[in-house]
Amino acid sequence: MILKVEGLHSGYSKVPVIRDLEIEIAERETVAVIGPNGAGKSTLLKTLMGLVKATAGKILFEGTDISHLSTDLITKKGISLVPEGGRPFPNMSIYDNLVMGAYGNREILKSPVIEEMYEIFPILKKRQDQYARTLSGGERQMLCLARGLISRPKIIMLDEPSLGLAPKLVDEIYEKIKVLREEFGLTVLLVEQNTSYALELATRAYVLENGQIKMHGMAEELRTSEHIRKHYLGI
Repeated sequence: MILKVEGLHSGYSKVPVIRDLEIEIAERETVAVIGPNGAGKSTLLKTLMGLVKATAGKILFEGTDISHLSTDLITKKGISLVPEGGRPFPNMSIYDNLVMGAYGNREILKSPVIEEMYEIFPILKKRQDQYARTLSGGERQMLCLARGLISRPKIIMLDEPSLGLAPKLVDEIYEKIKVLREEFGLTVLLVEQNTSYALELATRAYVLENGQIKMHGMAEELRTSEHIRKHYLGI
């Protein structure tokens, strides 16, 4: 397993959010974490990234416990996070936003990695000198996906990539994620409230409710689960 989480607890100040959580992800696998608002999905990703500190348990990345490492060291080990809403640097150009994705490994910029991103996201090349704030919501999400891949991470974590986007743009973003996964052999951890999209993209999924894993299994199996159909798919 490239990533294994054992008995993880985390939260904010004295308020627990994640409790005794366990997940695992194999190399080149796409795993989704689904659940309602407030379930702890974003907190999970922030904890894995070192932005929120674990209060108990282990986060094992390639067999090494990274639960007490700083975010920059976690990034250098090969984990990348595309946060909710993407959050590009609004007053920097598209090109400079991409360069910022390599802050932990400037040597990578000597490779054609930015041109690779331009091939997958041609709109970014066309607008590379524009400020990020001038992009549409879908274009900003594409920029942040590309920025998250500049360092060529071993695993990329996506927090609600469909958030705030029209259905047509969501389809386009998910098609791009599929291309990236296939071309780069990425391992993907996807947090998503749009259950239908998540279960279509993922091979396996976990259902997070009230900070704890309530269900897990193959995506196809969960798609036909009565609980998922009733509470998440509206069927």
